[in-house]
Amino acid sequence: MRKQIAAANWKMNLTLAQAEMLVKDVLASQLDLKENQEAVFGIPFPYLVQMQNIIAGRPHIYTAAQNCSHKVSGAYTGEVSVEMLKSIGVPYVIIGHSERREYFKETNIELSEKVEMCFDYGLKPIFCCGEALEIREAGTQNNYVENQLEESLFHLSEERLTGFVIAYEPIWAIGTGKTATSEQAQEMHAHIRGILASHYSNQLAESVSILYGGSVKAANAKEIFGQPDVDGGLVGGASLKATEFVTIINSLK
Repeated sequence: MRKQIAAANWKMNLTLAQAEMLVKDVLASQLDLKENQEAVFGIPFPYLVQMQNIIAGRPHIYTAAQNCSHKVSGAYTGEVSVEMLKSIGVPYVIIGHSERREYFKETNIELSEKVEMCFDYGLKPIFCCGEALEIREAGTQNNYVENQLEESLFHLSEERLTGFVIAYEPIWAIGTGKTATSEQAQEMHAHIRGILASHYSNQLAESVSILYGGSVKAANAKEIFGQPDVDGGLVGGASLKATEFVTIINSLK
């Protein structure tokens, strides 16, 4: 059975003291993580080591960096390399989040380099894809997402992509007042799995965990995660509240 994952993306939020309290509150709650389930904390760079120490030894609970450089090393002030992340034991890296694409103009080609860099150093990418409102309203979302996958991932072998993690973000339903239904989430997740099956194989497609990143909350997590091709969520604001995130984790299949 493929992994079911509840991944928290804290973005640029929380002080160190708040971060420590949040993680400790989540760990102190009644988590019921089964063998195929994981909880992942996407943490700002300054706190990664401290949070690693807090969750050390807890089964099925991991940290993720929110980004990494596509360069190995060098004169890139302010950047963080995958080698640095590997050296402190961070297992996951969020790649290509919609905010990185929009605000920092990350391209599909640059993201392909980041994904490959993660694999080269033994880190696990959580690769984000998804369409904006104008793409959805034009009805071209399927082709748009397929192009994101093709340009960033399809140079990789089936072996490398087996067990991969993709997060679908319906950008049009985040902060716009529009709501994506669980049926719309399932439709795109099934489409993504179909793309992988067509380009690689059914076996590869069935191994890939596809997370939903469209305003997942405690109130809707169980319904969304109950869809056959939804394997958990990439959670923003709701992950900053321990009780909310615990409920979301416990909603995994």
